[in-house]
This record gives sequence, structure tokens and C-alpha cells, in this order.
Amino acid sequence: MIRPDVIDLRNFYHSPLGQVVRRVISRKIRQMWPDLKNFRLLGLGYATPYLNIFRPEAERVISFMPLEQGVIQWPREGGSLVSLVDERTLPLPDASIDRIIWVHGLENSTDIDPILQELWRVLTSTGKLLVVVPGRRGLWARTENTPFGYGYPYNDKQLNRLLRDNGFTPGDRQGALYMPPGNWRLNLRLWRVWENVGAKWWRRFSGVRIMEAEKQVYALTALPERETRRRPVILPAARPVIVGRELPRIGEDL
Repeated sequence: MIRPDVIDLRNFYHSPLGQVVRRVISRKIRQMWPDLKNFRLLGLGYATPYLNIFRPEAERVISFMPLEQGVIQWPREGGSLVSLVDERTLPLPDASIDRIIWVHGLENSTDIDPILQELWRVLTSTGKLLVVVPGRRGLWARTENTPFGYGYPYNDKQLNRLLRDNGFTPGDRQGALYMPPGNWRLNLRLWRVWENVGAKWWRRFSGVRIMEAEKQVYALTALPERETRRRPVILPAARPVIVGRELPRIGEDL
């Protein structure tokens, strides 16, 4: 499966269209999670454009980027909070994270069940996962001029089934990106109009679907057992892409 690499993702979010996308989706995420005070937050995939709004209040904010995608420095100032990882073996202890935002990841993954089971493992008993994926009926999944045009798009029914099968209870869901995926100046200026009208009249045709899911504690015995419990993989210094200062190798204690 072809997926955008970290440079493509960075360049998109630096573009005028990408900046609007960040505002639109960040607004929806903030509505769903209005307060993460003293919570430990993990961003997975390419979630860094949506993590800064939580840094002033969260106890800790970190970002993991997958091997197939590559990694860039984040944040620009201060110590690095991002690492390159194997999504199936996260270098975190059990029940160590309160909230996870997964963006530009699920739709591009072929090993979905092991990743979701790993996210289940690192979440606390009251932990929640927020998944952002391209909407199956929206225009954004039909063009490759944005990162949402890659991978496998989802509708709510498919997301529900996938999350339930891996020990999560689906909860609140929102649509976003009703505007066309174009860089035209008028289109970008009218993004609030597009979002307001779309949320009222075209809910099923949103460009992305955002779904919250809560960890099912009682689902432990229902999840398929792994043949062996692998220790978290600490990656060597060789990395696909690094922009900015060199990142320190991640340790087990975050």
C-alpha cells in the first residue's frame, strides 16, 4: 500500500490548504476533548499538527511516527518529543497513556489488528482513542493532492466494527472537511461556511471521519493472544528521514 512519507505530510501542512485543514480538524478534536488537564497524550501516525493545542494543559505530550513513514523533528523549539517506532511494539509500559490521537495512520496500515491491540495495551483503564480517517463518501478520499487521498477510507459502520473487534467501545463521532480539496483562494476563505453548511446538510459526505473509542477493560480475555510477548523495540540510529536536530533514541521511561 502506497502511503505519503513524512516530507509529503510536512509540506502539505505548510501549504495554505493544509493550514486550513489543521484549523478545521483541530476545532473538531477540541470539541470532543475540551480539557486534557493532567492527562498523558500520545499522537500516532502524523498527529503533530493537532498536538500543540494540548501542550499547555496536558501532563505530557509525545508523538510516535511509524517506520514506513519516517520522522521529523517536533516541536521546533526545545527538546524533542517525537520518536520513530514500530507501531506493533510501542516502547511504553502497560496502561501508561490516557489519550491517543491517531491521524494519517489507520487508513495506511495493513497490520491493523496488532496495532489496535498495542494501543489497547498502553491505554489506561479509562483511556480513549481518537481516530481520524478519510471518509468513504467524501471528495477528499478521491484525490491524491492531499494525504487523505491515500490508503483505505472508512465509514462509521466499518470503524465501529473494527474498533469493537479490538476491545474498544466506539463513542462520539464527528465529520469534518466538507469543503472541496482545492487550493483556490475563495475556497480557503469560505472554509467556515463550507463546514457549517456541510455539518447541517451533507453529514454523510464529510472528507474525514473522527471517532472516539474507549478502552474496554473487560475485553482482555476476548482479545486474541499473541504467540509471544515481544519487548518494545528500541530502534537503531538509522532513520528514513530527519529534519532539524538529531533526535535522541527513545528510552523505556517517558
